Amino acid sequence: MGKAGKALKKVLETHGISQNRLAVTMGVSRTTVNQWFNETRDPLAEAVSEIYKALRQINEVAAEEFINLYLERSPQDNE
Repeated sequence: MGKAGKALKKVLETHGISQNRLAVTMGVSRTTVNQWFNETRDPLAEAVSEIYKALRQINEVAAEEFINLYLERSPQDNE
């Protein structure tokens, strides 16, 4: 599966964000987030944007880390 799931899993685990909290913030089912997290289903491009927006509401550092991992760029590329 794709890199979005890998990035999501790493960020949620690193920052202690539950799948349920992300699902509630996004307004999607926990099952959907779980499928992304476990890489059984890739999020659509629109969902990647929504994941980023939801993570920003929860933890801005986690959101930036997610997008950096997803885009395979280093944090200094943002400067």
